Amino acid sequence: MQVLHGLRQLEDPRLLIGSASADDAAVYKLDDERALIQTVDFFTPVVDDPYLYGQIAACNSLSDVYAMGGRPLTAMNIVAMPDDKLPPEIINAILRGGAEMTARAGAVLAGGHTVVAPEPLYGLSVTGLAHPDRIIDNRLARAGDVLLLTKALGTGILTTAIKRGKASEEAIDVVTASMCELNTPGATLAERGLVRAGTDITGFGLLGHLANICRSSGVGARLDSASMPALHPSVVPLIEQGCVPGGTRGNLESAAAFCTFADHVSESVRLLAADAQTSGGLLLCIAPQHLAEAADMIAAECGRPPVRIGEITAASDPEGLIHIE
Repeated sequence: MQVLHGLRQLEDPRLLIGSASADDAAVYKLDDERALIQTVDFFTPVVDDPYLYGQIAACNSLSDVYAMGGRPLTAMNIVAMPDDKLPPEIINAILRGGAEMTARAGAVLAGGHTVVAPEPLYGLSVTGLAHPDRIIDNRLARAGDVLLLTKALGTGILTTAIKRGKASEEAIDVVTASMCELNTPGATLAERGLVRAGTDITGFGLLGHLANICRSSGVGARLDSASMPALHPSVVPLIEQGCVPGGTRGNLESAAAFCTFADHVSESVRLLAADAQTSGGLLLCIAPQHLAEAADMIAAECGRPPVRIGEITAASDPEGLIHIE
């Protein structure tokens, strides 16, 4: 990023993963058995219910630790609120939601910082722990790896529909449940050595986050458009009705630089693949020999199987970094 250009950086070989590879969190080696994972994330409300907003924001922040193969240890609140517009009980409900999600992850909420701001912002800084040899690193994908997705797509579409009063009660329940689901399989897969590389799907959408893996690993990817999973049957109709957030459209425009589509891939599927997710699922690169075991483990932990959406290809693929067919 241009804003980071020229920043003074202390070189330390114990920093295993920093900002250079656009990964989900920083990883710092403490010793041969322990590596510290650090991340921070926060955003404005995506739902009206303050308690749910707190849960979703915290789940999203915790996800980056799981996406690196670690388990959260501690968390700190990041709170920016317009206290002249929001009563204390609303702010308290947001914080209770975050505290509940943090406790569900088995992490300690150790404090935080609060400032006055013109609009609500909430999230966490999270510290986690992993074995330094079991990190999920987005630089380690290899041609032939299978791409698994642990959550369906469409949170950006559905939350936009909620704001416009077009989402059904069933769709609202589905999307909020998805955004409140912790990405714990990341830690379990890493501890068992079943995952090669991976990330969680958030603001850059499936295509943007997969592109980060491809660039960092020097590989390409091929996706099956028929396998793109939507969170709810109403997602595609809502796209056709124009319930598409600006971030999703921006993601698809950016994808033109690194992604090609077969002619039969509809605009709705393209937008779904680019949809900006909030607390999305894990995108995992699994070696074929580990596929069955990894899929079974994810199914046991999530209560549903992951979706196989494609594979990693050689970097010399003439169709670009990512091709959807």
